[in-house]
Amino acid sequence: MQTLPQTQPVKKYIPLSFFVIFLGYLVFGFSENIKGPAIPKMQLEYGIDELQVGFLLAINSIGFLLACSFTGAFSSKFGIKLTSLLAFGSMALSGVFIYFSTNFELFSVSYFIMYLGNGMLEIVLAILAARVFTKNTGFMMNLSHFFYGLSSTAAPLMAAGLMGISFFGSGELGWKGMYLLMLSLCIVPMIPAFFTRFPKDTSTVENRLPIKIFLKDRVAWFIIIILSFGVIAELSIAGWLVNFLERSYHWSSAAAASMLSIFFLCFMVGRLLLGFVTDKIGFMLSIIIFSALSGVTTILATIFGPSGVWLYAVSGFGIAPVYPTVMALLARRYPNGIDAAITVTVTVMGIVVVIANLFLGALIEFFKQMFTGILGAEIGLMRGFQAGFIFIGVCALLCSVFSIVLYRYLQKRNEIM
Repeated sequence: MQTLPQTQPVKKYIPLSFFVIFLGYLVFGFSENIKGPAIPKMQLEYGIDELQVGFLLAINSIGFLLACSFTGAFSSKFGIKLTSLLAFGSMALSGVFIYFSTNFELFSVSYFIMYLGNGMLEIVLAILAARVFTKNTGFMMNLSHFFYGLSSTAAPLMAAGLMGISFFGSGELGWKGMYLLMLSLCIVPMIPAFFTRFPKDTSTVENRLPIKIFLKDRVAWFIIIILSFGVIAELSIAGWLVNFLERSYHWSSAAAASMLSIFFLCFMVGRLLLGFVTDKIGFMLSIIIFSALSGVTTILATIFGPSGVWLYAVSGFGIAPVYPTVMALLARRYPNGIDAAITVTVTVMGIVVVIANLFLGALIEFFKQMFTGILGAEIGLMRGFQAGFIFIGVCALLCSVFSIVLYRYLQKRNEIM
């Protein structure tokens, strides 16, 4: 009697590409959000005002935008592995340039290089996640961005702590040394990226969505607008909150960094937990509800003053699922043109963020100058920051409003996602 060979149980494993995505978002969060505690120190060292800070952030967003514009085509030609290695490598190298920057101009160039790497990494991770996460897309997108929230939570506290550390009696590490140390972490995800075989685009050339067709889709432009307002709200709070609390409410650097960490803690929890909600109630309803929550709490936190600062943390919970949910929405609507869809969406979003950074810096400076002449320098600075944070809250509300418009449009066409 012939015995049948015993079948071995299938071993479950996590592909190395998962590690690249998760570690990639982890270092992305560090690079993006160590600037909060560092900006006041930059201003002190280089003697720059709020308008110049806004200009710096805008110039860096141009670097991010430039990278987004060519990364999709570059990865299609040379492969996503090489593109990811270049992204991580340029970010690590920018830390060296920042450390040796002797003036504001050289620092701006170094920061620009870091944002080039950030932009490349943004596109690489988005494309890779869309190819890898083919099941439970909403949850997996939010889970991968959870790692961004995790590092973002730790980043302000780590940045504030590292800046005050002394090494071998040679003085404090400072904000430049902190950037060098934190950006060197980008070397870590290069290891799995080097050894893994990334999934390729399985769609045929004939079936791929041309960029011209994408640009003619009204839904695509609504998605771009929604994402832009959501990202403005998210990045602006991360960039300005510590400066606001230190200079207007006279919080210590450690306390202000802790508050930003609490914001990102809620942000992280939001991305971890709300992924389930997104898959349950749908992509559009999730964006409508949670971006509105973020907008309302941001405005209330600003109106209530020091007693309402905790509401900024709640706004982090609300704005958290917007970006990954929009990415999931793109993956669902444009499965055969995800590279083009992500490239165009993130590039146009980058243009809007550049304009918003300039406008926000100018808005803060305008109201600061206006109220300084009436109420004095201290109150003027506070009113300037408050005007800026009202604008941030309005951006989150506009994200919700445009989501409602898109929801109704899709509902009429029976295309709700």
